[in-house]
Amino acid sequence: MKIKRILIANRGEIAVRIMKTAHLMNIETVAVKTAVEPNAMYLSSADIIFDNTEDTSEIPVFLDIEKLIAIALKSGANAVHPGYGFLAENAYFAQKCIDNNIIFIGPSPDAIYKMGNKTIARNLALQNGIPMAMGSQGNIANEEEAIAIAEKIGYPVIIKAASGGGGRGMRIVRKKDEMEKMFVIASKEAEKSFNDPSVFVEKYIENPKHIEFQILGDTKGNVIHLGERECSIQRKHQKLLEEAPSGALDAKLRKKMGTMAIQIAKAVNYYSAGTVEFLLDSDKNFYFMEMNTRIQVEHPVTEVITGIDLIEQQIRIANGEALKFKQEDIKLTGWAIECRINAEDVQAGFAPDPGKIESLSMPTDSYVRVDTGIQRGSSIVASYDSMIAKLIVKGKDRKEALKHTKMALDKVWIKGTKTTLPFFRMLVRHPKFQNGSFTTAFIEKDLEKYYFNAEYEEMLAAWLAVKLFVEENLSDDSISIDYKHGKEMNPWLLNKRISQF
Repeated sequence: MKIKRILIANRGEIAVRIMKTAHLMNIETVAVKTAVEPNAMYLSSADIIFDNTEDTSEIPVFLDIEKLIAIALKSGANAVHPGYGFLAENAYFAQKCIDNNIIFIGPSPDAIYKMGNKTIARNLALQNGIPMAMGSQGNIANEEEAIAIAEKIGYPVIIKAASGGGGRGMRIVRKKDEMEKMFVIASKEAEKSFNDPSVFVEKYIENPKHIEFQILGDTKGNVIHLGERECSIQRKHQKLLEEAPSGALDAKLRKKMGTMAIQIAKAVNYYSAGTVEFLLDSDKNFYFMEMNTRIQVEHPVTEVITGIDLIEQQIRIANGEALKFKQEDIKLTGWAIECRINAEDVQAGFAPDPGKIESLSMPTDSYVRVDTGIQRGSSIVASYDSMIAKLIVKGKDRKEALKHTKMALDKVWIKGTKTTLPFFRMLVRHPKFQNGSFTTAFIEKDLEKYYFNAEYEEMLAAWLAVKLFVEENLSDDSISIDYKHGKEMNPWLLNKRISQF
């Protein structure tokens, strides 16, 4: 069956991203209009809009499997792309699509289930000789069992949800008298987040780097990797910035880890895009963490350094096509950094800050790519994630990519909500980030503050306020900022124009 029309079972930035590639492939797309976001930006990118604004259910449509299947059938979509989040790693959803003769653009239900259950994934890794941190053989029933395992492998240990990830249902335990409390918290959080309270225990690797490998597999049994991403800048196991490749890996280690990533993917006959995640300790020992059976938020940095459109590959694989690349064809060229710009108050512990985007300006330089589902007038709503945009910046090497990232961040202007911009402006100027010596403990241990406060910060704020005033009140193009061609507003000309009011 050839894919002709895709229902995007998602919203926001990833919906826009999928639609862009689908349109380039001459495939129609269907978007779902909700009462929560009736004027969302992603709707304007779709060929067909399915109006679901009359739906009064408490369950969001993007989590309602039966409703999404019905929408696909009613709209004539013969394929579904789940994006990330929501139902992207739900084996039952994938199976329901197949049962209704709808192509699921993703891996098989069996692979989703096996890799989604962390205890099954751990056992598969062990069976295939993939390095693992020591831990329980399966799920643990109670805190007494957890204590017994912890005393055997040694503290600290980490309790993890068996059916999920993303930092939820995870707690670090450093001593015996913390176990009872942390076990209960982790189990309850796992049940709330994944409808499954099952947890397991493994040795906690102190201050590692978080390295993930991008996998592509087809239905013919071919599997390759597209290099790694450095994901160590994170807070409470939530990624904030990613880059590709990683400065911690040399060619030999990259080949070894990449081979292991392919091996675990082949163990479940994996096809589509996927990500195999590892922890890398200070002695360059690596340990399998998990496999994410979907496209990742940070996939653009891999696209930048390989030149391969991962969404296109997902669609072609779902269409039954064989990979056109062999491992030796994959070349990593240049460096890319992605900053997740979210509507969050960094001074309040990165708490979401919902609100209306009153103004938004992004750089248009040749070294910048912006993936977003937000525009001026859009609202960041509490019921969905707080992402505003992904700022992806490239350079010929890490030094140039870092230089470009600083420049790009200083050109971003957002008014209406608090954002993570002050954090990123600080981060890219921090010595440990610049020299690459950071680990997953960077934010908790190495930062004295979350915000950027340079000498010119107040001047920049004033400048941007004037820029906004001019754009809203003056129409003369000669005094607007043109980032693309490197032109800046003439302050003397601006002063003359304003004095006319």
